[in-house]
Amino acid sequence: MKKLVAALVVAAIVLVVIVTKQEQDTIIVYSSAEYFRNEAIQQMVNEKFPDWHVMIMYVPTAKAASKIQSEGDSTDADIVLGLETSYMERIKDNLADIKSLSRKDYLPEIVPDSDKYVIWERSGGCFAVNTEVLKKHNLPIPKTYDDLLDPQYKNLIAMPDPKSSGTGYNFYLNMVNERGLDGALEYFDKLAVNIKQFTESGAGPVKLLLQGEIGIGLGMTFQVVNEINNGNPLQIVFPEEGSPYSLTGVGIVKGRENNPKVKAVADYLINEVIIYDKENFSPEQILKKQEIKIPNYPQNIQYADMTGADDLDLKDELLEKWKY
Repeated sequence: MKKLVAALVVAAIVLVVIVTKQEQDTIIVYSSAEYFRNEAIQQMVNEKFPDWHVMIMYVPTAKAASKIQSEGDSTDADIVLGLETSYMERIKDNLADIKSLSRKDYLPEIVPDSDKYVIWERSGGCFAVNTEVLKKHNLPIPKTYDDLLDPQYKNLIAMPDPKSSGTGYNFYLNMVNERGLDGALEYFDKLAVNIKQFTESGAGPVKLLLQGEIGIGLGMTFQVVNEINNGNPLQIVFPEEGSPYSLTGVGIVKGRENNPKVKAVADYLINEVIIYDKENFSPEQILKKQEIKIPNYPQNIQYADMTGADDLDLKDELLEKWKY
């Protein structure tokens, strides 16, 4: 019964979106960013285009990519925002060429080979440490991946599950790049002995840290900084291999670039909203001239080797080997 009700709710939402789009010439943005960021984007777009109906819709990355790829020209989305670049690569044939839209000077190492999208953000990971928990157990702060294997940290570590979390997969992929597949699997076999929980979401370890259930979490840097700024006793440690990270992008669905309103909204997102987002929410550097203004945010972050991050076939292969 619950499944039937849920299915009916989803169907009703889809119907509302379709009717709204048809009747009000709505511009629909599929965004995979967090809700609070989407709310800020929605407010900015409403203020910029008060007479237009623009809808920022939260749609998870994989679902957004699947819908656009399967629905093609009939999809209700006009713009996609915050999709991981691996999925942007998968749907690039469904996207318009937007090379001429961006007026930002990106770091050369993150510029996509494709002209079908531009980078929206970089989201990096770190070791997050609850200093009070470690002090309670009279334990030192770990500095390296191998430190995490020490039996003294047993049941005090959490990591996102790579099968359900992009953050968890970033740590996994970086370890594969550093030690090879066999070496990475051997490492995680050892680490699993100390893991209290492989969490479903990337935010899971931070939540466990705040509850005092663990002392060390593999998590997202921006979330940890946010909790530090809220007064929580957390500390950030980057392993010597660097911060594992993912990139997301922005694009226009093919054919919709001919609509001047869609093009104007995309231009605003790519060149202006992106700056607000970096200054207030996700500040890690993607532009040559980019100032990190969020208090306590690490500067000059060394990033890890994320070779293969855009290869979904590789991801499928690696996840088949993951057993936790």
